[in-house]
Amino acid sequence: MSLSVVIVAGLHADARRATVAHLLAEVPGSVVLHHDLATAAAGTVVRTVRDATGVLSAGETPLVNDCACCALREDLVPELRRLAAAGTTRLAIVELWDSVEPKAMTEVVAVGGLTVTGVITAVDPALVLPCLGNGDDLAERGLAAAATDQRTVADTFARQLEYAPVLAVTDSPEADEEDRELLAQLHPTARQVPVPADHPEAGASAPASAIAPTRRQPHRPASPSVFPPASPLARAALAGFDVESAAAAQHPACALLPVEADAHGVGTLVWHRDRPFHPERLYAALEELTCAAARSRGRFWLADKTDTLLHWDAAGGALCVEGAGPWLASLPDAAWDLVPPVRRAAAALDWHPAHGDRCQHLVFTSPGLDRAGLEHLLESCLLTDAEYAAGRDAWKRLPPAFDTLLEV
Repeated sequence: MSLSVVIVAGLHADARRATVAHLLAEVPGSVVLHHDLATAAAGTVVRTVRDATGVLSAGETPLVNDCACCALREDLVPELRRLAAAGTTRLAIVELWDSVEPKAMTEVVAVGGLTVTGVITAVDPALVLPCLGNGDDLAERGLAAAATDQRTVADTFARQLEYAPVLAVTDSPEADEEDRELLAQLHPTARQVPVPADHPEAGASAPASAIAPTRRQPHRPASPSVFPPASPLARAALAGFDVESAAAAQHPACALLPVEADAHGVGTLVWHRDRPFHPERLYAALEELTCAAARSRGRFWLADKTDTLLHWDAAGGALCVEGAGPWLASLPDAAWDLVPPVRRAAAALDWHPAHGDRCQHLVFTSPGLDRAGLEHLLESCLLTDAEYAAGRDAWKRLPPAFDTLLEV
């Protein structure tokens, strides 16, 4: 029996546990692997392996370079290979600890030669806006994966949400239409699968021993007649996953960004322009732009750095701006053969006769979005007609306002 691996992530612990519980009950021959990073302060990470009847094994693995996530990486693949070699497990459900992001772990598993058939982020719709608005460091909440972990609750949640092609959504009584609309606009291409409310762990943190056992004997290969599973959640876990496509969908140059939307009090503004930003005016507007939406992201270019594709990533009132390599238009023709086709296709969609693929493509999503005010502010940061007409030599002499932020 070949081993399939599904990654289940999410800061919403109750939603994640409910999702895992349903997969465990719905897919015969499945086990759950979980590395608890809460013990990292004591120098170890606790690993448990369980099936529907309870815990099968437990152990500790030491930290690697004082990093709990590094320890997880070192321990996860050998455990999965052990299950694969035993040949009695149909599905390995990797339940990631609260702040662990699915992209890194999915790629670790794939590089380890194992088959990832699904990546799911579990979400409580009522908690989406509170998480996106939470600029606290993970360390302040006891969620840091290493002493050097400088991530925030907001940016971690955003990456968990946007990487997964499947969102397991709990039926939260506290969630309203605005909450559900915000979730839909943040990740419009995701398949939302409801987490049924009829399981003992739904909405609660029930222990593994509380999960009702199935009729099969533990670790006995399941009959092929029980597949495919009837549950949409189980089918999503076994549907298949393309690691390379998922990575491309997150790359700033070709990211699958949200589209224009306006419903239930939530709006998404897609702002696309060809003209470059004036570095000083944009820098002066950063705080206001960052706070204008619950989530904003995209790519942009500055008049004084015409060759550098810049990545915009904001959540929780904090903004990360970083270089993401060169624009394709700045590369020699011979280098294009080394660029992935998806990147070339994305560049072709934005191609401008004078600037190539250089463009402003920023997306802002938020309840109560002030579209007119936001557009006016963004437009004011572009080069004026006179500045634009002065040409690139003049642009390069503009004050380099972003050098400190980009650590140039």
